[in-house]
Amino acid sequence: MKLIAGSPGTWSGVALRVSQCIFAAASVCTMVTGFGFSNYTAFAYMNTVLILQFIWSLGLACFDIFSLRNKKDLHDPAIVTLIVFGDWIMSVLVFAGASASASLVILFTKDLDFCKVYSRLACSQFVLSTILAFMVWAVDAASSFSAFWLLVSFF
Repeated sequence: MKLIAGSPGTWSGVALRVSQCIFAAASVCTMVTGFGFSNYTAFAYMNTVLILQFIWSLGLACFDIFSLRNKKDLHDPAIVTLIVFGDWIMSVLVFAGASASASLVILFTKDLDFCKVYSRLACSQFVLSTILAFMVWAVDAASSFSAFWLLVSFF
């Protein structure tokens, strides 16, 4: 059995999953408290994907904690394959949502000056939420690469 940092069933894997949950929840809460986010599809898509990411990461964090508490080994090729594909799908979705939101934030703040014209828009909250979404993606990419490295080491 290879011990790879961030792989399923390790304390570093739990830390990655919990940080994904925290960043996803913070991004969603930041976006929801702002005014006018639901009028734009990119922000609504990012929120939906981050809620899915939160559920996925919370489930895997609980699965990791259960396996650590009961001394179960999660380094089974079938389980790791499922986790790798789930992480890849979520990583692509989160990156797409964060990129779309970032382009909308740039359009609002730099190109059209919507933030100066419409002071009711919470542009600083949109920026913070998008930054947190990219942090979710970075941590998700790290956990998916460690699980992929573990999967490759089986063969």
